[in-house]
Amino acid sequence: MITYFQAIVIGLLQGVTELFPISSLGHSVLIPALFGWDGLVQGQSADESFYLAFLVGLHVATAVALLVFFRNDWNRVIRGFGRTLKHRRIPDDDTDARMAWLLIIGTVPVGIVGLVFEHNLRTIFAKPTAAAVFLIINGLVLLGGEQVRKRSDAHAEAGHAPRRALTTFTPLDAVLVGGSEILALFAGMSRSGVTMVAGLLRGLTHEDAVRFSFMLATPVILAAGVYKLPDLVGTNGQGVRGQILVGSIAAGLAAYAAVRFLVRWFQTRTLTPFGIYCVVFGAFCLIRFA
Repeated sequence: MITYFQAIVIGLLQGVTELFPISSLGHSVLIPALFGWDGLVQGQSADESFYLAFLVGLHVATAVALLVFFRNDWNRVIRGFGRTLKHRRIPDDDTDARMAWLLIIGTVPVGIVGLVFEHNLRTIFAKPTAAAVFLIINGLVLLGGEQVRKRSDAHAEAGHAPRRALTTFTPLDAVLVGGSEILALFAGMSRSGVTMVAGLLRGLTHEDAVRFSFMLATPVILAAGVYKLPDLVGTNGQGVRGQILVGSIAAGLAAYAAVRFLVRWFQTRTLTPFGIYCVVFGAFCLIRFA
């Protein structure tokens, strides 16, 4: 059974790592293992587990924090979507309507793959050693993405194509960026990390890449939580609903602080420090658990 102290620690961890490009799923496996909370780690990959019910609450809280922070953006996007239904087309000058459909299109790949394979991937790979390996890979993806981005910026300064605005994104761009979320089904791969790298590779600035990444992640995180609600309200949630409430509050507050920090961070900074952290921490955990 999970204690209130564990609930707060993991809630804070989830809220931060879900949005920082360092993998919340990987850390929800590795940190309990490092602390000796072996029952939680084993529960992560079990078919029926109170820990999974607990994580459901944390995911919903994180999604709510994102909705609150981007509430003005979502209000415009929802209104834009409504206009497309009313007029049965997407006006060329309606950027909010275009964004609505880009988010829908970008969510389809991970939605389909997640429904089919999420359970098997979690059962097989939600182990400390596997999570450590994928965390290292995640770090290398972040570092590699930044190197490609630097070369692209050098080409832009030399008179070639400059960085693109998010308003120029096409359905193909949305599919490619959204499809990268599939990698986050592996414990150790970060949803925000891979989608930001994909956005950078499609020509976005860091600022636009993080905004699109978080907007794209919101419905996926929320849907994943709602899909698993039977675990929360069913027998798996019995005896831990108080811990779920406390952990969810911690996760929601941490997520709101994290997204506020990251939006400011990526106005002037890069993914490099997060990539270095993932490689170093992943290597440490790999040595520890191998």
